[in-house]
Amino acid sequence: MNRHDLLVVLGPTASGKTRLGVFLARALGGEIISVDSRQVYRGLDLASGKDLEEYARDGAPVPFHLIDIVDLAEEYHLFAFIRDFYRAFESIRERGHLPVAVGGTGLYLDALLRGYGMTAVPENPALREALQALDMNALRERLLRLRPNPHNTTDLEDRDRCIRAIEIAEYEQAHPPTRRKPPRALVLGVRPDRGELKRRIAARLRERLDAGMVEEIEAVHASGVSWDRLDQLGLECRYVARYLTGSIRNRNDLFQKLAAAIYQFARRQETWFRRMERQGLVIHWLERADPAAAAGGGAGDGPR
Repeated sequence: MNRHDLLVVLGPTASGKTRLGVFLARALGGEIISVDSRQVYRGLDLASGKDLEEYARDGAPVPFHLIDIVDLAEEYHLFAFIRDFYRAFESIRERGHLPVAVGGTGLYLDALLRGYGMTAVPENPALREALQALDMNALRERLLRLRPNPHNTTDLEDRDRCIRAIEIAEYEQAHPPTRRKPPRALVLGVRPDRGELKRRIAARLRERLDAGMVEEIEAVHASGVSWDRLDQLGLECRYVARYLTGSIRNRNDLFQKLAAAIYQFARRQETWFRRMERQGLVIHWLERADPAAAAGGGAGDGPR
């Protein structure tokens, strides 16, 4: 690793990347930085698949960062992730440890590894007032004129996010962001074959349902989080909310529909990783989250 200052372990959901990342962090004197857009939220342990027990399995606990750092009422976004990532990154490096980024949120990984320019954009009350008069189709058209290929397509689906995305895009036209030099990263990717991935997704979902995921989300709603907000917080929250409000009839239907949706999401993650490769990122792929294979791929030395 002496030519790199960051080790990245990426992969689709349920691929085993967290266990591999923890093994490598322990072996190399590292600390984990989570690259997951939902694990930042407190209160969604099962729903976001935090797998916190992995960090203490088979040895001394491995420190981790960017998990359980914001409340569910907050809107966590890319700018916040980049800010928080580099705070953790620099702190880990100052301690002489190796930062190990582990996750599957394609937008966050892409921004980190390609050095997206990021700017703190203030609210523009006059622009927001004007945008409130537009319907959703008009908002989408305006955003796509500003950003024909938006990084985050969910901005095209939610009214508040679309307005904020327009606000940011218009601000950046007048104040172009400065790109940040990305870290020198060695990137490992876990890519099980599709049959194995589908099996792992189903088994992991069954474990989380048996462990109380429905009850966790029900408690989150009872604490004051709306159904609409739960719909924004990922597939597990969305489908369990539909079950709790009666649009999914029973737990078997919940399992079948949610497992299929998670598998489709995993396929979209893989599509994003392939696009990152086409844009020049070198990913060393592993068929399994196998520590021995990862060590053979170049992760054998400690941090510089």
